[in-house]
Amino acid sequence: MSLSVSDTILPQSVPRKSGDVRSPAGAVIQAASEKTGIAGKEIVAVIPAYNEELVIGSVVLKARQYVNKVIVVDDGSRDQTRNVAEMAGAEVIALEKNGGKANALFVGLRRAREEGCRAAVIIDGDGQHKAQDIPQVMSPVLNGNADMVIGSRFLSHNNDVPAYRRLGQKTLDVFTNFGCGYRVTDSQSGFRAFSRKALENMDFNSKGYGIESDMIAHFAKRGLSICEVPISVRYDVPHKHKKNPLSHGFSVLGSIINLISYRRPLLAFGVPGAVLFVLGLVASSLAFTDYYSTTKFPYMLSMVSVSLLILGMLFVIAGLILNALVEIVEKGTIQAVNP
Repeated sequence: MSLSVSDTILPQSVPRKSGDVRSPAGAVIQAASEKTGIAGKEIVAVIPAYNEELVIGSVVLKARQYVNKVIVVDDGSRDQTRNVAEMAGAEVIALEKNGGKANALFVGLRRAREEGCRAAVIIDGDGQHKAQDIPQVMSPVLNGNADMVIGSRFLSHNNDVPAYRRLGQKTLDVFTNFGCGYRVTDSQSGFRAFSRKALENMDFNSKGYGIESDMIAHFAKRGLSICEVPISVRYDVPHKHKKNPLSHGFSVLGSIINLISYRRPLLAFGVPGAVLFVLGLVASSLAFTDYYSTTKFPYMLSMVSVSLLILGMLFVIAGLILNALVEIVEKGTIQAVNP
């Protein structure tokens, strides 16, 4: 489905009604309805926001050109984010205290599911994402070709991504792809679209900014289809990132390592354990060789070899036990879902 849309705010900043087929949203819905036979179902945009009073109004107004409804989750903001979003035409869910991005997204997507929408899209509330990319991100979902679509900054050559961000993102991509067993080019993108099936499978735990990687792992394991499309981003926004990039990166990396430990314990513990055990054997051989050649007992080398052997065995055993526990839990979950 090819769509030609404009991201220009209409005169007097009043968006056209999304039900009008002359609007971009109407065109998307009409095309999807003709293909699937499903009509009258809403497309909802969910926007998590924290202290974004300067840009949230513009983000909402632009998003309303391409969707039927915008839901803003005000994550305990201390400014006028809620009032500005409401004046721009969004339904606002105001949380009493800041609970993090993951919690805000779960709240917003749950509300979208309750609305009976057939598809939802999430974008950041800081203005980095461009509303004119919404139809492109939504298209595979509306065509029935994907359950989750990730808007990738690295599939487009028009994005001037800062070098430190590119390095950090690619590092997180490597760990995410390893942990999920699914390859993506932008695992941390917050611009995504979801089918109804994906919304109904949003039953996993996540905290903070680790939700992007957790989504990929969860949906891939459930057998849901995932794809990526190119998007444009801008980094000259007022608040940029809420956290220091370095601390943010390590926080997400920690979440991904936990994910790997849970999803693939044999790889996370068994492989390092085997490597340590082999190193212990090598150190032991060197210790025996040194002893026979000098007749002096190599205390330090012997201690190192014993330590490596013990650590290696503990890691391997831990990997086997955790792998068995994961299989037991998964079998129990499958039996609970399909008694």
